[in-house]
Amino acid sequence: MNSVEISEVRNSLATVLDPETGRSVVEMDQVREIQLVNNCLRVVLGLTTHSALLWKETQADVQQRLRSEFPQLGSVTVELAIHDRPPDKLGEIGVTAKSVIVVGSGKGGVGKSTIAAALAFSLRRAGSVVGLADADIYGPSIPHLLGASGQPAVVGDRIEPIERNGVRIMSMGLVIPPGEAVVWRGPMLHGAITQFLRDTHWGNLDYLIVDMPPGTGDVALTLSQLLPVTGAVVVCTPQDVALLDATKAIAMFRKVNIPVLGMVENMSGFVCPECNKRYDIFGHGGARRKAEELEVPFLGEVPINMQIRLRGDEGQMAALLDDPTTAPSLQALSYQLVKSIATVHAAKPPMPTLPVL
Repeated sequence: MNSVEISEVRNSLATVLDPETGRSVVEMDQVREIQLVNNCLRVVLGLTTHSALLWKETQADVQQRLRSEFPQLGSVTVELAIHDRPPDKLGEIGVTAKSVIVVGSGKGGVGKSTIAAALAFSLRRAGSVVGLADADIYGPSIPHLLGASGQPAVVGDRIEPIERNGVRIMSMGLVIPPGEAVVWRGPMLHGAITQFLRDTHWGNLDYLIVDMPPGTGDVALTLSQLLPVTGAVVVCTPQDVALLDATKAIAMFRKVNIPVLGMVENMSGFVCPECNKRYDIFGHGGARRKAEELEVPFLGEVPINMQIRLRGDEGQMAALLDDPTTAPSLQALSYQLVKSIATVHAAKPPMPTLPVL
């Protein structure tokens, strides 16, 4: 006779929150199986690819919770399965994505596009379905960083994004001749961004990462009108002049009702590979202090590293996640980003979508 009832286990699991929605995994029908045999418990829990970076952590937490709550059990095993929950169409342009993350900065030259690409590749490698939209109309860098070139194919009335290492990519740099300058006023920019996102066949995405132009211009306002943006990541370097501009970027996002999910300190120190001594060329810790002052999460630091520059020039950004000198800091950013989204959802779960009859 079992010392624990299945109903007791289910009641315990009802307090476990799905990282994607912030709702109970029992309420969301994500508990696939509960088995009690010879005082040994086996639970199969379904999680979505949106929260792929949190799978192992969630699995360990649930296993520890059940062990603590039911110490009389001989063993507790928690297995994971993929829970399929398609995204809804977002906004007036109908992009199907669960989270839209904009990556911005107050000024150029701080590595914003590098961080956007690193986030996209890290999320994809974990198992999420990711699109990367290069909305930096005046200076698109994504095609060069990712080694993407050539005109995207058009099928019917939709543009097929180019794929690199599993990430779906679309950039204005792929549809204009190399070296040609884009000289557009606000209304033309709004129309281009609208068409750019609406007419691309993104498919069903867990994350759409949008690389924004630097500064506080029209694109943020356009995006806030077109899509329900999940949040923004602000990239800056440690020195005061960059932090002043980053503060303005945060103020801009807040003004257009885009939550700030975190700050990233790029070019945060240099460790000499010969002597292992650290040099804070641009200073250190400025972004963390500014994040605390502005009450936004701090996602992490990315040091100056020769491989980041080399891989970017070679169009091989995905390879940075295989390099032991660069992978830890870049992977930490994406983990903290997903964790930040999960924390927001746990505090205020999104309302479920109701069918229109």
